[in-house]
Parts: sequence; structure tokens; C-alpha cells
Amino acid sequence: MGVVYPSGQLVRAAARTPVSFVPRRTLTTTPTYRAQDDQKPGFLAGIKQWYTKKEKSLLKGTGLATGANGPQSLGKATHTPSAPQQDEGDLGASSIFADDIVSGANIKRKKQQLQEQQAGQLENAPVEERNKDRMQMALNPNPKAQFRWEQKMVIREIRKRGRIPKAVQIKRTERETLEKSHWFKTSVKKLGPLARQIAGKNIDEAILQMRFSKKKAAKDVLGHLEHAKNVAMVRAGMGLPAEGETPKPVTITLKDGERKRITDPTSIYVEQAWVNRGPYGFGMDHRARGTINTLRPPATGLSVVLKEEKTRIRQWQDREADALRKRRSQLWTQLPDRKISAQNQYYSW
Repeated sequence: MGVVYPSGQLVRAAARTPVSFVPRRTLTTTPTYRAQDDQKPGFLAGIKQWYTKKEKSLLKGTGLATGANGPQSLGKATHTPSAPQQDEGDLGASSIFADDIVSGANIKRKKQQLQEQQAGQLENAPVEERNKDRMQMALNPNPKAQFRWEQKMVIREIRKRGRIPKAVQIKRTERETLEKSHWFKTSVKKLGPLARQIAGKNIDEAILQMRFSKKKAAKDVLGHLEHAKNVAMVRAGMGLPAEGETPKPVTITLKDGERKRITDPTSIYVEQAWVNRGPYGFGMDHRARGTINTLRPPATGLSVVLKEEKTRIRQWQDREADALRKRRSQLWTQLPDRKISAQNQYYSW
């Protein structure tokens, strides 16, 4: 049975004379410190003594000596070597390259003057006096496409001898806004009746209806109507009558035959209201005996179209004009244009 040592020597105890062999290794020792109580001065003194010995051994080779108060410097170099000063060349006053080379101080001075000049121009110069050519890259990056679009719009306007289509005229003269809500935690079946309830009503009346409604989803509809009203007033300028004008009350007839008295043509009403089916959620219903049912809670949104009472007045006037035109067309019936038959030169009676 043999043993292999790290040095590669093999010692066989059998069939050889006994040889005493000790493998080579480095023997080192590490001082052991034991933790002592802070009240005993021996522990801190031992650590301080060990650091002092280590510091002395390091300072022996650097030319420094330790005194009573600590390490002291033996001396200081009297001369510090430095690189020789370099003399830069220069161009003559008559050189053609003298204008291209500017010293660093002149560069800083010119840069500072340019910044002050630009800052003064931006602060003091009015908008109409600014250089518009420098702003065209951002305002009009493709001038040819802009010109073609303007030409197309002009041709579209004069295609019918300058007459504006009825749909375009309505868009220009009447205001409207569409506002969609976030997803409510309710179903279409529960939110649909509330949408039909507020459709066609004045915005203030619809808010009042939702305020006193017993439905759970009415609270969400109330918040959405208030938000839609604020957005319509801020973005579209709806519900803001002109100062100094007192319009006369107008009594109109709605599509369903109901008569309505309008005192303010700029008041807001709900033209349309519909619900949108949203994504289904996920939930688990833990039942008895380890049964787990999967829940799919629905989400539904509400969309409303707000318009001013001017639209209702215009629609009523259009219906009245169409009805009047139909009545006038039925007053007289033109004789049929056909050939006269059974002509005879004698009386038939």
C-alpha cells in the first residue's frame, strides 16, 4: 500500500528499509487575539502595540523616522524638476493665414459676445421682426406639399361656384363634442337604461336625474356627465352666451311630438348616449368541497355627444320647411299630358 504526497515522492513501506520522510511545507504562525472586555486595558493596548510595530517596519525603508509623537519627515526636496517652457511660433502680420488663427482668449471673448447678442435679440426683438427664413425648417419642412394642399382646398371650395356644402356649413356654425368614459364595473344591461334616460335631456337636467337615481351605476354616470360638461365649456366654448344679448324664447316641436320652450340657444343638451362593451375581468369563487367557479366581471363604458340648443332649433326649422313644401305641392295637381281621343265633328248627344 503506497501513499502519494504532493511533492511527487512515493514511499513504500513494504519491501524497503524504513526511511523517515517528511514532506516539504512552509510553516507560518499568525498571532492570536482573544476578545476581552472593554473595561480591561490589555485588549486595546495589545492591538495598538501591534499596529505601532507594523508602522515602524514600513517606515524603515522610506527614510522616515518615528519620534515620540509619531512619524516625522527627515527632509524635503529643495528643488522640484519641471518641464522646460515651450515657445510657440507665431505668424507675421502680413501672413494670409493670420485671420484664421485666433488665440484662446479671443475665442472666449467672441463666443461670449455672440451669446449676449443672441440673448438680447431673443428677448428684445418682437415676433414680427424675427427672421422667418430660419424658422421655416420647423414650421414648413415641405413647402411643395403645403402648396399642393392649399391649392386642393381652394379648388374644393370653388368647385360649386363658391357654395359651401350643407354639412360643412353646419360644422362651422354649430358646436358639438364627443366624450367617452373609462370602463365602469357594470354590465351593458344595467347601464343601458341610464343611457336612454339621459339621452335628449339638458345636461343640467341629466345631472339632476343621476344625482337622485337609486341605481348603483348612476354615480359613475354623474361623474362622467360633469366631466363632459367641463370639457365642452373649456375646449369647444359651449354653454357660454354672448355678453349683452338676451335672445327671445322659442317654442319648438321635437321629433316625438313633444313641445319644448328654449330660452337660451347656447345651453348644452345630450344629443346621443350609448354604451360600449368592455373587456371581461377574471375572478375565482371558492365554494364548498374544493369547488372553484370562474368569474367574468364585465366592464362597460358610456359615450355621450353634447350639442347646443341651436342645433335643435335648426332641425325644427328644417322639418317645418319640408312639411310646408309638401303641403304646397298638394294644393294643385297638373292635368295629364296625353293625346285627345274620339274626336268627331258632330255632337254626340
